[in-house]
Formats: sequence, structure tokens, C-alpha cells
Amino acid sequence: MIEIKFVKEQNKSIAYDGSNQIGECSFIEQGEEWNIVHTEVSNLYQGQGIARKLVEDVIKNAVQNAKSVVADCSYAKKILESKK
Repeated sequence: MIEIKFVKEQNKSIAYDGSNQIGECSFIEQGEEWNIVHTEVSNLYQGQGIARKLVEDVIKNAVQNAKSVVADCSYAKKILESKK
């Protein structure tokens, strides 16, 4: 089972399959904004919606921390635009 963990100290959400890290979505905190700069999932796990879950986890945590979200990462940018 895939588990998504938010790690604020590292500015990222990380996907795990058991103890194996299989993906991550990282951001840079810039004042009142979180900028998603990179999203990556291992080739073996692509096509399962894991990248979307990682981006949505960062967005969820940004909202909980009263931050707005922007994205330099092209994948995350598409997800943010679809939510408008």
C-alpha cells in the first residue's frame, strides 16, 4: 500500500511503498507562499496517480498553514490550474 507523508522540515511530501521511497513533491517556502518546484515518482510506479496525490498533499498542508501555492513544476502547475 502506498503511503504519503508530509515532512515540513524537508519541505516535501514523500510517497512510500513499505519502507521504500518511491516519489516526492518538494516546495520552497517564500513568505506567505509555497512554490512547488519538483515532483517525481519512480518509473515502476508511474501511471497510478501518485504524483497527483503528492501535489495535493502539499496543497492541503499549505492551506492548513495559511499559505498560498504556486508552482514552477510543470506537473504541479497543471493540477493547480485544474482547481481554478
